[in-house]
Amino acid sequence: MLSEVLLVSAPGKVILHGEHAVVHGKVALAVSLNLRTFLRLQPHSNGKVDLSLPNIGIKRAWDVARLQSLDASFLEQGDVTTPTSEQVEKLKEVAGLPDDCAVTERLAVQAFLYLYLSICRKQRWTKEDLELINKWAFQGERMIHGNPSGVDNAVSTWGGALRYHQGKISSLKRSPALQILLTNTKVPRNTRALVAGVRNRLLKFPEIVAPLLTSIDAISLECERVLGEMGEAPAPEQYVVLEVRACLQEPGLLSPHHCPRQWLCNLAVLRIPRKLAHRGQDLPLAYAVSWAQELIDMNQHHLNALGVGHASLDQLCQVTRARGLHSKLTGAGGGGCGITLLKPGLEQPEVEATKQALTSCGFDCLETSIGAPGVSIHSATSLDSRVQQALDGL
Repeated sequence: MLSEVLLVSAPGKVILHGEHAVVHGKVALAVSLNLRTFLRLQPHSNGKVDLSLPNIGIKRAWDVARLQSLDASFLEQGDVTTPTSEQVEKLKEVAGLPDDCAVTERLAVQAFLYLYLSICRKQRWTKEDLELINKWAFQGERMIHGNPSGVDNAVSTWGGALRYHQGKISSLKRSPALQILLTNTKVPRNTRALVAGVRNRLLKFPEIVAPLLTSIDAISLECERVLGEMGEAPAPEQYVVLEVRACLQEPGLLSPHHCPRQWLCNLAVLRIPRKLAHRGQDLPLAYAVSWAQELIDMNQHHLNALGVGHASLDQLCQVTRARGLHSKLTGAGGGGCGITLLKPGLEQPEVEATKQALTSCGFDCLETSIGAPGVSIHSATSLDSRVQQALDGL
């Protein structure tokens, strides 16, 4: 039995690269998002289990005795199994939700009950076994999505960045905590229809669309490499100094061979990281981010070519491009959300101006970071005051 308050949190998730291409066997990169969901478990003496999900307006309570009387034989000790359709119907009955309740409410409550019954049967709360947490979270995903990839629960469990390829999930060794803007265009989209649209376009134009998917795969792999090589600010010895002598007669004319006296000679010194020349040491962060920005632009153009863009996402990209920033859709596209990579050292007034410009378009915009820790346990004193106030208001 739980004898004291338990506070846990898990990060959100965004797809960095590989949307839609992953459906066709290509690599996708997913990263944790430091916008966290908090859960507080605390004991009561009223014989009830209370569930409060204020973000979606859910507040429910059940008698513990009734829950314990359920046939939970599908929750076998030692492994995680999938509930059958009959058992899902039992959960619906116990939940006591009306037939016309919102789909989000019904699925959230069923997922909670499923996990609650599983925890009660085991008579313990596993804090350290992340593999077990990941398995149970995957079952919650099955309750909501039916046939999920496993990426969402894996990112929220392990945090950082993950590589997904043909059903196999692996963690990236390094995941820099980069600052981003997450923008919700508020345009609803139909993921199934968008996925079907890409498939139809592939069937119709195979010689055009197949190379696009292959190119998106290459973008994901290059981003994976760049993320793995991101370092801190470089030391002077990490640079190669190249001298480039340019003799200019008119703008746009260059002669490397001779320099007549009437020409204007300029000497330029170009400093580039050794990593760019020898691929031996870590990339300085600023250079790596510059590469990542180019990958973002290329991927966004590819996704538009696949037919999953939207005027709202184009507007998002235009607003941020005007401020020297780079954005792309994340997820299914067709509206939904986009991410904008913030350059290291960008002044906060510039960030706020960009957020205000996006808000003026009717979007919701949040500043956060990627590469956040996975599921975590907190003490009450360690929580941000805003989080603590929200929990106290439940």
